[in-house]
Amino acid sequence: MKLYKSPWQIVGALGALVCLVIFIRHPSFPTPDKLLIFMTFVAMMFNQAQEALKRLVPFVGLLVVYESFRGLSAHLNSHVHFTFMANFDKVIGFGQLPTVRLQQWLWQGHVQWYDFLFYIIYMLHFVLPLALAIVVWKKRDKLYWRYMTTFIVLSFGGFLTYVLYPAAPPWMASDQDFIHPIAHISGYVWGALGIQDFPSVYNKISPNLVAAVPSLHAAYATLIAIFVIKWFNNRYRWLVLIYPFLMYLGTIYMGEHYLFDALLGSLYAAAAYLVSPWILKQVEQGGRRLKQWVAAK
Repeated sequence: MKLYKSPWQIVGALGALVCLVIFIRHPSFPTPDKLLIFMTFVAMMFNQAQEALKRLVPFVGLLVVYESFRGLSAHLNSHVHFTFMANFDKVIGFGQLPTVRLQQWLWQGHVQWYDFLFYIIYMLHFVLPLALAIVVWKKRDKLYWRYMTTFIVLSFGGFLTYVLYPAAPPWMASDQDFIHPIAHISGYVWGALGIQDFPSVYNKISPNLVAAVPSLHAAYATLIAIFVIKWFNNRYRWLVLIYPFLMYLGTIYMGEHYLFDALLGSLYAAAAYLVSPWILKQVEQGGRRLKQWVAAK
């Protein structure tokens, strides 16, 4: 019995294998555009490439557009905020930043196994939204466009906040002596892993180093947990809460975000989940009215 029934399935298997070999030999950020290429090859293995592209290209495309806007936000408002988030965290931390406290407990001056764990969780920010999109497509297809709409609402809500309130992450505030000195642990892990910026569209987009409020890493993790708990009737689904917890803990510990950023991100996620059905309904109604208007002409 042949495992592959068509040449396209063979191409898909070979393409997916090549992608994996390249990533293993030259580790890099698993950005949405790279993941789309890999998932397209995987879909080809199951003769579902056309359907996969129909669902995933709009999702990935809109996320890449969002990232391009996010890179522009730093040029639209140059007044960067350094102290409010730190002051909030000091109140929550009884006079000490949670980042400082965590690094006093955990940071050894060189990377430990849990530093890699936190960094892997941090990197899942780029992987899990797309992976869950595929699961929703396969298991809850009627909810797919609500899923996509919610992520887009959340992302562009973050973008608007970055324009109105540019905010420095803890590591930058530390570098500029606004807070107690902390280690930028992500950089140490990056060096230990030997990660490279393998060419991609995503990596060509100008990053915004002062897009810390809200934390979209925390927001995406929270939103994924909400989707899994709400949409999948499995008795183990509550275990998904481990993911946002580790994301909050890791981003704060590594100096990427304040606790304030993570808490605000979780609120943005909940708001996006609640408002997205109304937005999707308005879009559908607008589409129907447009079709009626075109037909009348």
